[in-house]
Amino acid sequence: MLQRPYTAVLIVPTGVGAAIGGYAGDALPVVRAIAQVADTVITHPNVLNGAQLYWPLPNALYVEGYGLDQFAAGQWGLRPVHRNRIGLLLDSEIEESLRWRHVQAADAARATLGLAMTDYVVTDAPVRVTLQTADSGATWGTIANPGTLLRAAERLVQLGAEAIAVVVRFPEEEDAIALQNYRQGQGVDPLAGAEAVISHLLVRHLQIPCAHAPALSPLPLDPTLSPKSAAEELGHTFLPCVLAGLSRAPQFVTSGDRPMGIVNRDQVDAVIAPATAFGGSGVLSLSGTAAQLIAVEENTTTLTITPEKVGVNALRVRSYLEAIGVMAAHKAGIDARAIAPHLPQIQPDASTSLPTSSSSSIPVSLPQDALLG
Repeated sequence: MLQRPYTAVLIVPTGVGAAIGGYAGDALPVVRAIAQVADTVITHPNVLNGAQLYWPLPNALYVEGYGLDQFAAGQWGLRPVHRNRIGLLLDSEIEESLRWRHVQAADAARATLGLAMTDYVVTDAPVRVTLQTADSGATWGTIANPGTLLRAAERLVQLGAEAIAVVVRFPEEEDAIALQNYRQGQGVDPLAGAEAVISHLLVRHLQIPCAHAPALSPLPLDPTLSPKSAAEELGHTFLPCVLAGLSRAPQFVTSGDRPMGIVNRDQVDAVIAPATAFGGSGVLSLSGTAAQLIAVEENTTTLTITPEKVGVNALRVRSYLEAIGVMAAHKAGIDARAIAPHLPQIQPDASTSLPTSSSSSIPVSLPQDALLG
């Protein structure tokens, strides 16, 4: 029997201390497993980015967070591509030696992965990022000079860039305790919220794929480093995974005309998110569709926005393994309740009542040819 492709959206908000997906690339195993069940997986860079590590998934769509929100709201469609020509945008505040590390990472991606890139552009002034932490523990940030980012990005588009990898010099983490907690796999990523601000700005302005890699000085060796944090300390740059992701990131279709082959929000079959992070724009928008929403309890965050608090009907599961089982059943057309040990009896609708005697029946007479159907 011919069935339409099964599409899943995986959302793990950034900068909220997600137990799975709150570090560099630690949600990649989740995406790889989901990709074996779903025909298409739509997710965002901080789920797929693992600094110098990445995993090519031919059925995964790498969609920046602002673009994903627009897709979920039905404003934008996604057009899969064979390749994007990538433009590299570098903050002028990056020290010369560190800048060369990023340029060489781009050249390495061209030589080993065969990626297409334009010449790189350096901003005409420092971007100047400030890191902030909210009372909830979530991280965010501000940009002192957004205009310099936009001017450099527009120049890259003039050079033929179809996607933009941006590298901004981030301040070194001043909170030694917070940094140590994060390196031990127990804290909130201090950079993630500010990174999202940068990529959101560029995608909103240019409406093409963009993703960010922070420029930071290497940290001293720590033999007790958590495996979840280890990907971020492999070398001098976080750029390789961003370049790999952007090379096949879908283009945004912002017009109302959606030709064949465009992925639209009404094609989404399942949405998976942490059970305490159901307040985001993407999840709320998709809750208004026919998609099955799945809330993963094991992926804790600093947030407390549950499906029940926002009036969203979601199926709660303990783990991503259970969520994958739910998707497999959903794809097969099986009610997940039918797999449980106890299945309650079907009940009459409260607004109806069953007839109590034969006197309530109404005789019906049909034409003879109607009985042949």
